Amino acid sequence: MSAGTGSKPVVAITSGEPAGIGPELCARLAERDWSVRPVVLGDLDLLRERAALCGSTVVFRPWQADTPAVRGLVDVLHQPVACRSRPGVLDVANGAYVLGLLDRAITGCMSGEFAAMVTAPVHKGVICESLGAGDSMPFSGHTEYLAEHTATPRVVMMLVGGGLRVALLTTHLPLSQVPAAVTPQALEETLRILHADLVCHFGIVAPRILVAGLNPHAGEGGHMGREEIDIIEPVLERLRGEGMQLIGPLPADTLFVPHTLDKGDAVLAMYHDQGLPVLKHASFGGGVNVTLGLPIIRTSVDHGTALDLAGSGRADPGSLFAALDLAATMVTARATRAADPFAPVC
Repeated sequence: MSAGTGSKPVVAITSGEPAGIGPELCARLAERDWSVRPVVLGDLDLLRERAALCGSTVVFRPWQADTPAVRGLVDVLHQPVACRSRPGVLDVANGAYVLGLLDRAITGCMSGEFAAMVTAPVHKGVICESLGAGDSMPFSGHTEYLAEHTATPRVVMMLVGGGLRVALLTTHLPLSQVPAAVTPQALEETLRILHADLVCHFGIVAPRILVAGLNPHAGEGGHMGREEIDIIEPVLERLRGEGMQLIGPLPADTLFVPHTLDKGDAVLAMYHDQGLPVLKHASFGGGVNVTLGLPIIRTSVDHGTALDLAGSGRADPGSLFAALDLAATMVTARATRAADPFAPVC
């Protein structure tokens, strides 16, 4: 089996937290024809039960690589839950099951069995509890887990939607810890990853990156902070010398206006809540989370497990559909670049 089995690349979709909306969102995949071959990783009985509860007539079948895709059918690579799951009711016993879905998808992507992976939402708290973590948080999210399990020293979180691409220098840090994390090394490595993936996976030959400042008004010439002068600008200047098109540091409060956004292909924000509120306002329900810098392609929904909606049939599949569409686009861009003998190796 390979990522190119049949006429379409195979993309793994992890169904996520079994008590959440992930399983029923996966059932909705049958509503469309796809340019790739989606295969859902999850418990076959759970998926059938959840679809029936939501009034869906979708047919799930065990995954076989040599069978053609059929609209109205969803292929499932069966991974059994530890215990039966009820909609909206978390069970710590299934924490290992959720991680097992990720492990299987990672293994398949690394081996070439899958061309990419798409992740439905997980519940960080119940996973940490299943690991016996006490007050610590050994699982802080997909992004960090994927980095660790692919031996990737640095990854970059980027959200795509509403016509925007917004990457983050820092992710899930308390605001008080952000300034110390804005270092020359972190900024340079992040910009290199963002630039490389925009070229390799998005097909943008010469990316233009808008870089936000850390402080209000990008520091106001040092009167509101010196990170822009001492850290950000020197890194940008050095990388501009290598040919990167970097615009900034820009005040975040005016960066996201149309005439500025028109000058760039992506934005690099310094911290989580500097960039993502704008993007989610523009695209909530249809946004996609992308992990850059990995040796594999991974996209994800931009929402949580929505335990209160689980089993109701009212969950919107827009973000999952957008994540699969974007994964397909990235797979195509990578293949196109790989086939070009004159393109630099990514």
